[in-house]
Amino acid sequence: MQKINIRKLYYHARHRYFTLNNVVIGVALIIGASWAWGSIGMMQRNYALQKEIDTKHRQQTLAGLEVQNLAFEQRYYKSSEYQELAMRERLGVGNPGEKVLVLPPNSKAAKTADTQQEKAAAKLLPESNFQQWMGFLFGANRNKM
Repeated sequence: MQKINIRKLYYHARHRYFTLNNVVIGVALIIGASWAWGSIGMMQRNYALQKEIDTKHRQQTLAGLEVQNLAFEQRYYKSSEYQELAMRERLGVGNPGEKVLVLPPNSKAAKTADTQQEKAAAKLLPESNFQQWMGFLFGANRNKM
């Protein structure tokens, strides 16, 4: 009985599913799927390579800008303006007619006045939009009037 069922199943499968048209369609689907898979892999590889090229280009541009910046600094250090400023700073030399003003260190009263001014300035800073809304909704602005 089982041999008959197996024969019927084999005959049915061979004549219904394994026809020439179905085999050609199956092979075409396999070829199409492999082509799509290869295309996606190539696109991914190209994307990674383009990303690497862009990174190298940015690094090259940055290196060029650094070279330009160093060239500007080199010209500045060779200029008479920088040499004069360096001489004033290091040697304490000034131009004719200039006078040096030496101030004593700040007293405690001046330091406390500075801290009080900083605290007053901190209080005058505007509140954020969120804080203003919270004050409006919960009545904190009522006390400020």
